[in-house]
Amino acid sequence: MQESPFKGKKGLQRVWNALLYSLDGLRAALRYEDAFRQETLLAIAMVPLALYLRHAPVERALMIASVLLVLVVELLNSAVEAAVDRISFEHHHLIKRAKDMGSAAVLIALLNVLAVWGVILLC
Repeated sequence: MQESPFKGKKGLQRVWNALLYSLDGLRAALRYEDAFRQETLLAIAMVPLALYLRHAPVERALMIASVLLVLVVELLNSAVEAAVDRISFEHHHLIKRAKDMGSAAVLIALLNVLAVWGVILLC
């Protein structure tokens, strides 16, 4: 099996490159993905709110983690969609399935935010 020609950096150079690629990914998501921008705005509002609220540190951590999980899942969903669109724009049941599953993952992450925040704020 042939390895990717993009592999091979080691040590600190690999870590540095990984950081730069990650920042490129965040910039691309903010530039091209409306849903990611909307969810980022949600996070910008909700993370400081979670820090401000007078709850136990573990509860605040769970509130913040639930919000950040939405961003992670949205990035993965966007990556799946971009890869699928690179392969083909034709309508195919497997392409639809992949995109729908990615969307479902984002929905579950958003429902998780509602559940975590609801339990913590209402109990």
